[in-house]
Amino acid sequence: MVTPLPGARLTLILLLSLNLLNFMDRYVLAAVEPEIRTELLLSQDPEDKSAKFKTGLLSTAFFVTYSIIAPVFGWLAERNSRWKLIGIGVIVWSLASGASGLPWSLGISNSYLLQFGITEAFFLLFLTRCFVGVGEGAYGPIAPTVISDLYPERIRGRVLAWFYMAIPVGSALGFALGGQVKTLAPVNILGRLTEGWRLAFYMVVIPGIILGLLCFFMRDPERGRADAATIRSGRRLTRRDYLALLRIPSYTLDTLGMAAMTFATGGLAYWMPEYLKSEKAESFGSIEPITIFGGLTVITGLTATLAGGIAGDKLRSRIPGSYFLVSGITMILGFIFFIMVLWTPFPTAWYFVFITLFCIFFNTGPTNTILANVTHPAVRASGFAFNIFFIHAFGDIISPPIIGYIADKTNLKVGFFVISLMMLVSGIVWLCGTRFLQWDTEAAPARLDLS
Repeated sequence: MVTPLPGARLTLILLLSLNLLNFMDRYVLAAVEPEIRTELLLSQDPEDKSAKFKTGLLSTAFFVTYSIIAPVFGWLAERNSRWKLIGIGVIVWSLASGASGLPWSLGISNSYLLQFGITEAFFLLFLTRCFVGVGEGAYGPIAPTVISDLYPERIRGRVLAWFYMAIPVGSALGFALGGQVKTLAPVNILGRLTEGWRLAFYMVVIPGIILGLLCFFMRDPERGRADAATIRSGRRLTRRDYLALLRIPSYTLDTLGMAAMTFATGGLAYWMPEYLKSEKAESFGSIEPITIFGGLTVITGLTATLAGGIAGDKLRSRIPGSYFLVSGITMILGFIFFIMVLWTPFPTAWYFVFITLFCIFFNTGPTNTILANVTHPAVRASGFAFNIFFIHAFGDIISPPIIGYIADKTNLKVGFFVISLMMLVSGIVWLCGTRFLQWDTEAAPARLDLS
């Protein structure tokens, strides 16, 4: 079978739209980080030497809850309607994102919180980012499994590339949205003057709720229908079935490589607006540096994400480990060009930014296709969920505050260099997985006795 199943295209469009909003929300936070730091921290203590570290923790708050809740929803997805779980998750994170911009209060004593160097407003923002993570934890591990059940293995790489294309486009739109909205003068909302940066969080609420409600009208595809595997409904999955994922070389190496990449790119993306400011990256006319970066992200994300998925699919008949091979080579090249970004003055550095972004996004489709192809459909949602937990727990949960800490002590350039070394580690780990991929893919349909 090489053609998609009925309903596949509508499903892809809806999930792609949701993923777009997902990443817009994540990177709106990065775009308005300087305003948050100034208003919620430095306004109370202008000499706060750990302010960047603290705002880095806002990203950590999201990814901690996202990583912890994802395995729970992965387990639920193998026993319940996946579309209902996705709908619930999307509505939760849409509301939580809107709450991130609210100037509200719980009546907590600022004098108590100031002992820890934070204000009540910062603490409440921290809490809302935790709830955004809860909502996205319901969506992240489930969406790619629905796509995998509708598209066969032969074309799955390029289809998942379309889905994950929302990462660069959504991220860039988040940067652009935050960058533009935060410059607006305060507006009156419900009798209260609201700063421009807060408005950025409100923009995804209504579209998110509408798309979340649409999920309740979608039908779940039969699990494993696009694969060679069949699933008997009476067979109960055991802990042993889930632990078997860790014995799949391609799965473990792919996850390790993705964790190293996420550690590097998550931290770099979060601090990129501040880095461009500190390096005095030139504007082009009225176009601000962060908008230029967002534009480059969209262009490279669209082209590289699709190219990576197509390249992995096209090469798989000639090179069994093609998905690992293209990911490993381009990530190593991405590390080399990123070092050139750090030591090249702007505007010349923009050329190396473009190439670095292209190399980073090239692996998105192939690495997620590996996860889908080497896991049995019965445990695929849990496979994606554990992958989410691991790559964020050892990736961008810890890298933004680490960069912030290094920057507080030295500067962002030093922090970027230290963190970027994990891009090189990622590429090497993926190359090591090349020799295992064909066998693991062929063994996946029969790996569990569920037929």
